[in-house]
Amino acid sequence: MLLFFYCFLLVIFFTFQPYLCAKFRVYMVVKRVKCLVVAAFSVLALSFSNVVLAQDNETPEHESSSSPDGKHEKKKEAFDAEEVIFNHVLNAHEFHFLDLPGENGKKHPVTLPLPVILYSPQRGFASFLSSKFEHGHAAHKGYKLHEGKVVAVGAQGKIDESVAVYDLSLTRNVVQMFIALAILVWLLLSIAKRYKAGQGVTSAPKGAQNLMEPIINFIRDEVAKPNLGRSYPKYLPYLLTVFLFILINNIFGLIPGTANVTGNIAFTVVLGVISFVVILVSANKHYWKHIFWPPVPGFVKFIMIPVEILSIFTKPFALIIRLFANMLAGHIIIICLISLIFIFANISTGIGWGFSPVSIAFATFIYLIEVLVAFIQAFIFTNLTAVFIGQAIEDHHHTIEEAHRGEPATEPVII
Repeated sequence: MLLFFYCFLLVIFFTFQPYLCAKFRVYMVVKRVKCLVVAAFSVLALSFSNVVLAQDNETPEHESSSSPDGKHEKKKEAFDAEEVIFNHVLNAHEFHFLDLPGENGKKHPVTLPLPVILYSPQRGFASFLSSKFEHGHAAHKGYKLHEGKVVAVGAQGKIDESVAVYDLSLTRNVVQMFIALAILVWLLLSIAKRYKAGQGVTSAPKGAQNLMEPIINFIRDEVAKPNLGRSYPKYLPYLLTVFLFILINNIFGLIPGTANVTGNIAFTVVLGVISFVVILVSANKHYWKHIFWPPVPGFVKFIMIPVEILSIFTKPFALIIRLFANMLAGHIIIICLISLIFIFANISTGIGWGFSPVSIAFATFIYLIEVLVAFIQAFIFTNLTAVFIGQAIEDHHHTIEEAHRGEPATEPVII
């Protein structure tokens, strides 16, 4: 881990070295600092490599170590970065905000419990708050949390695999998605009500209208019209809904303590399947003819037909994976950068405090990038959906000017 970290610092430093030299004209100073960084890297890597190797041979965290006088001392619990990362990015039955230190070094999680709704063919329905599980340490009504999933247990507290459990709970991803949907509906209905009353039509728009009008115009003029031509009014409501729904969930996911809904593969799969259905329903005969009888020489058709059929499914797959991977990766990078503070603190408190400014600076930079990515990924998903729908409904080639005006398709003029 230490070698990886210092190599990462060196790569970042060497990458931005030309920019620093051109910007501040301190080439000699930077060159000396580079040598100092290389030297420091070598010394620190050699100094702490034995510590890292020694930790691999230590006793487990829950075991006690023996002191020279024969007494057992309780070993300090190590920081588990993997657990922190997966607890943040995966779904859960509660909103976890922070841990408060208590007596005897125990942690008291500050959480918001959510309803647990279970159905078992053998036991029927059961519902209660997730706080009854006591964060996975207790069983309730014959169920308990095991590795983030609700499982059935017997009288002795052991997992009973003979009992099937269907989890219908309102997890944090579901609750946050409902909140985002409620905000989206409220926002659009309130703006539509103002336009219906004449505000923004006979007078200048106010409040939320000033925020939403540029977004709506952007999706209409830069996404719908260029890709859908004269058919854009039919698909504009769907494109706007997809864009705003993804954007709101992306922004909510950046708030500490909330869920990363768009970083959940189930969420992106549903959006991708909906777009897939819209594409297939909208497809015309020219689209299907191009798929099953592509305009290529006869001997190539047998190669292109399977490829074209496969492309029907790769389009929604690209939408699903692109949104999921980008939103998940950003959150993991931020948590990894923050976790390095505690990882180094396990080695030495001084190293942990000394690395804190570097870690916070990088995490803040990535966080600001994630704000931009939240808008970009919503736009990319919406734009690609419009592109795929446009390919399915296209009869002729559009010129760029005709597409932006939403005029009927015409054959391009070849000069």
